[in-house]
Amino acid sequence: MPSHLVDALLARGCAVVAVDNFVTGSKDNVAHLGDHPRFTLVEADVSDGLPDHHPAIAQRFDAILHMASPASPTDFATLPIEILRVGSQATLHLLDRAVKDGARFLMASTSEAYGDPKTHPQPESYWGNVNPIGVRSVYDESKRFAEAATMAYHRHHGLDVGIVRIFNTYGPRMRPDDGRAVPTFITQALRGEPLTLHGAGTQTRSICYVDDLVRGILLLLDSTETGPINCGTEDEFSMRELAELIVRLTDSSSEVTYLPRTADDPEMRRPDLTLARTRLGFAPKVGVEEGLRRTIEHFRLRIG
Repeated sequence: MPSHLVDALLARGCAVVAVDNFVTGSKDNVAHLGDHPRFTLVEADVSDGLPDHHPAIAQRFDAILHMASPASPTDFATLPIEILRVGSQATLHLLDRAVKDGARFLMASTSEAYGDPKTHPQPESYWGNVNPIGVRSVYDESKRFAEAATMAYHRHHGLDVGIVRIFNTYGPRMRPDDGRAVPTFITQALRGEPLTLHGAGTQTRSICYVDDLVRGILLLLDSTETGPINCGTEDEFSMRELAELIVRLTDSSSEVTYLPRTADDPEMRRPDLTLARTRLGFAPKVGVEEGLRRTIEHFRLRIG
């Protein structure tokens, strides 16, 4: 998603400095911007702080958008410390820099802040149902900490902030081995492999195409809203329905198979978009079949 956001900001005429250590990202996603005069890529780990010696980092920023963090369920087991550091140390470093520059600070939070919700759909006023020591907690709690830190800087320093709670997003440039449902199902279907569902496949998600998410983030960035504000779509699918839809759209012969349910896997997930609609004028535009067709075509070209 961050590379799509970079594209949108450049299209507005902004100068953009992207900082990434590529622990999960890919330089291929911004390769098309290599010669762009208003884009600078800095390879660094924001958990260690911004490399102020770099000339692109030394300038003042009007806005700082904190999008850093491994976010796939497979990352929760393989990169737990990195996730905790980027949610805590990186957030504090970037907040300090936003205070110094007088920049608007936009924090990319997550629907995982709601955990395995007991309220459906999830409004921003819902405090969530999170297992603080489960395998998913490294991500859930790091984002909850980041939200708390963002609001503390807002209250204590008067920092201009915005928090967006991002619901399940998909689209081109995702890793085929990402571990999330959409890229996993598409990759399996294109290769003619069985599509693997965890549990009975009855758990639901509301998937949002990346272009809609980027538009929502920019609406929040341009506003004076603090948030948190949900961003996503209210179209809700069971994992089995999603798998069957992808098999149909790829014209695959793959069948659906089942694995044991993973720990703390949320049973249902759908945002209440009332605040996004009324305060930002946001509404998703890309239907699920259209978004999946675009994503499938991207993966088809990559997988061959």
